[in-house]
Amino acid sequence: MERIAISERPGWREKATEFGFRFHTMHGEPYWCEDAYYQFTLAQIEHLEEVTAELHQMCLQVVEKVVNSEALLTKFRIPKHTWDFVRDSWRQRQPSLYSRLDLAWDGKGEVKLLENNADTPTSLYEAAFFQWLWLEDQLNAGQLPAGSDQFNSLQEKLIERFADLHQQHGFNWLHFACCRDTDEDRGTVQYLQDCATEAGLPSEFLYIDEIGLGEKGEFTDAQDQVISNLFKLYPWEFMLREMFSTKLGDAGVRWLEPAWKSIISNKALLPMLWEMFPNHPNLLPAWFAEDDVPPMEKYVVKPLFSREGANIRIVENGQEIARVDGPYGEEGMIVQQFHPLPKFGDSYTLIGSWLIDDQPAGIGLREDRDLITQDLSRFYPHAFIG
Repeated sequence: MERIAISERPGWREKATEFGFRFHTMHGEPYWCEDAYYQFTLAQIEHLEEVTAELHQMCLQVVEKVVNSEALLTKFRIPKHTWDFVRDSWRQRQPSLYSRLDLAWDGKGEVKLLENNADTPTSLYEAAFFQWLWLEDQLNAGQLPAGSDQFNSLQEKLIERFADLHQQHGFNWLHFACCRDTDEDRGTVQYLQDCATEAGLPSEFLYIDEIGLGEKGEFTDAQDQVISNLFKLYPWEFMLREMFSTKLGDAGVRWLEPAWKSIISNKALLPMLWEMFPNHPNLLPAWFAEDDVPPMEKYVVKPLFSREGANIRIVENGQEIARVDGPYGEEGMIVQQFHPLPKFGDSYTLIGSWLIDDQPAGIGLREDRDLITQDLSRFYPHAFIG
């Protein structure tokens, strides 16, 4: 795994705008960067693929254990009035769409799982589409070694998955929803909707705040049409606590992601994995903060529901060496042994390894100058040779 400097494509910003990539710069800071790329070997990519598949299957075993334990549902802070709703989503094997594992690895040694973004992962469009466009352009320009490829079947697998949902699972119409005033979320949802259209699955977009409640307890869109299937880029930990959460079980909606994803998108997943698979080479030791945590020289404290690094603290020899503020923490915390991200120059690099349903499908890499990767990290493309 190497970070290699490369010339930027002439006019790439105009191309980004042309293809609807409006968030290549966020808050005045570059987000998409292509003055360098990460190069892997085929063997490294195959290893990432194998580890991703195994970790995902381990996470599914956690779901099976949690839904059958009231004590664990409580520990995961799943609201009691939604237990049956969450359980039923798993026992009915309600289908999923996608997820992203955040991994620490420098191409040598063991890959380590940091967390699972199983509910509302972003950085999808840039990983699936714009990164592939970069590869093709740079190959055509002779900027990459001949035979370079990319671990990226995301778009192909997304279209196949939407076709499967349409043809095998009876999704005849799919609503897509996200919050207002976020270009990144809106761009992610638009990309997914485009993939659904390519798969022949009819769809419609609305904002989360446009969802209504009908007289018979069904959810409706802005035209008062009943919502039967809904992809929502909106966290389950919010939905399970909001006023309408009591209506979820009877609304007759099939959700993407399904409610069982509320278990593996939760940081409580990490101590459960360590308990169920102790000393697994791809896991970091982790515990619930309220349990007996053994002394560690360096560790990370994470809220159960943290997003984009919010409210995460890194502690070394009893002293806090890094922290990010935010709105989380009251729900409970976990403690995870610290594992450094590889450092290239002045930045730390995180690998996001994608799955479409249960299939590994590609990676995206983000850099951050801080130890804790946040929402203003920078996305870099990758290629492999082999």
